[in-house]
Amino acid sequence: MMRTRPLKVALLGCGVVGSEVARIMTTHADDLAARIGAPVELAGVAVRRPSKVREGIDPALITTDATALVKRGDIDVVIEVIGGIEPARTLITTAFEHGASVVSANKALLAEDGAALHAAAEQHGRDLYYEAAVAGAIPLVRPLRESLAGDKVNRVLGIVNGTTNFILDKMDTSGAGYSEALDEATALGYAEADPTADVEGFDAAAKAAILAGIAFHTRVRIGDVHREGITEVTAADIASARRMGCTVKLLAICERAADGQSVTARVHPAMIPLSHPLASVREAYNAVFVEAEAAGQLMFYGPGAGGSPTASAVLGDLVAVCRNKLNEATGPGESAYTRLPVSPMGDVVTRYHISLDVADKPGVLAQVATVFAEKGVSIDTVRQQGKDGEASLVVVTHRASDAALSATVEALRKLDTVRGVASIMRVEGE
Repeated sequence: MMRTRPLKVALLGCGVVGSEVARIMTTHADDLAARIGAPVELAGVAVRRPSKVREGIDPALITTDATALVKRGDIDVVIEVIGGIEPARTLITTAFEHGASVVSANKALLAEDGAALHAAAEQHGRDLYYEAAVAGAIPLVRPLRESLAGDKVNRVLGIVNGTTNFILDKMDTSGAGYSEALDEATALGYAEADPTADVEGFDAAAKAAILAGIAFHTRVRIGDVHREGITEVTAADIASARRMGCTVKLLAICERAADGQSVTARVHPAMIPLSHPLASVREAYNAVFVEAEAAGQLMFYGPGAGGSPTASAVLGDLVAVCRNKLNEATGPGESAYTRLPVSPMGDVVTRYHISLDVADKPGVLAQVATVFAEKGVSIDTVRQQGKDGEASLVVVTHRASDAALSATVEALRKLDTVRGVASIMRVEGE
């Protein structure tokens, strides 16, 4: 039997995502009530600009006092889609203190201070759900937290930022340079006016921290994630990848060490073979592989950002939290029992593609090969092209640690015959 008294929801933020959440709550009210077992009522919407017309939202619900809204005491669920660290952090903890559970899309805050938020939720017996914080509409957080709770996840590998994937895809398919591809992404609305969070990898690093923490049952913060963006990727890098039968993607990679005693989390551009499923992820789409001991390899694919996809994830969490509220229960909280350390990037072992500008004369290849041998880095393939006294030398290594590769590059720079290191890129997915 359905409860007639509605569950009251406060919405913090009414931008692209928040307005779509409000629209779906209104247009799908009957379906949501049937799925939850009680009607849900939008009880207030906190915004910064109250004068802005918000179609479909009763102006009487609009307020600029978010603190007063979450302190009301009759709010059952707070949906936080304002982003950033403050005032979001204070508003969420205040909501817990005043009896509300929270649904958030705030990846930056969760990656920075997730442990404290989980602790606050547990202290007050409330839920903290955040499916929308990672990969938009793609169900990923809940499968890791619940569906794979009985399995052992060893690796999470994927494309978790649509803006960078769009840019790299355009560079690959059209031959455009980075700047031209970024301009197109901005014109189409895939990139913000200030794209730094996306193109420098901050967005993907926050998501990697969240995924690694859930997957490996340990605490990983954004500061633990090695981060490189795509601003240094050139058309020459893309062309070189093509010659190897690869393409370039910005990857988030979270791995459990072979001995199980530590984890790594990193975000960086990498070459992946065209035969790998991630190579075919086009434009602004996201895709994530999860490798588990019993389940094997699972792939999650779909739109990773945007108002409607993100709102879909928010509403899914809203239904779950409201059901818990009716049953006087809470869902899964933080699981960090393993307390595994996060290893530094220097310990990570992978393959590398190094492009060198060298003098076009006999003996250069032998000198370069000697440096690699002295540093313990094994060479897989070498390609050399020369003209008018200058040459390019492309070396692809076997698997080596980041520390060993860094030492090798430092030694190469000291050779008189090496004019410069044009690019260094990791090779993944093999």
